[in-house]
Amino acid sequence: MEGSFGVRRGAWSQEEDKLLRHCIQNYGERKWHLVPQRAGLNRCGKSCRLRWLNYLKPNIKRGDFTMDEVDLIIRLHKLLGNRYTVDEDNVHRWSLIAGRILGRTANDEKN
Repeated sequence: MEGSFGVRRGAWSQEEDKLLRHCIQNYGERKWHLVPQRAGLNRCGKSCRLRWLNYLKPNIKRGDFTMDEVDLIIRLHKLLGNRYTVDEDNVHRWSLIAGRILGRTANDEKN
């Protein structure tokens, strides 16, 4: 399926994942607007970034949260609040919490 700008939307194929992994291995995690061109993908840079950070990055933990992780999330949530908005320092609250739990993404935690 293609979007209004001619970029592919929807589910990622195994071949696309392979191309993205290879690109990140060669160029690193930066300049996401260049990644689709470098990788030979018909995707937008944001889609590539989110795919990498939420699904393909090697150090991402999968599965249920440990009791220690749950306890830490609850304590940080009480401290920082529930807002998923940008505060005065331009920081998402769930991103702050995710940054304290190694291997977990903000996407995992807010869900």
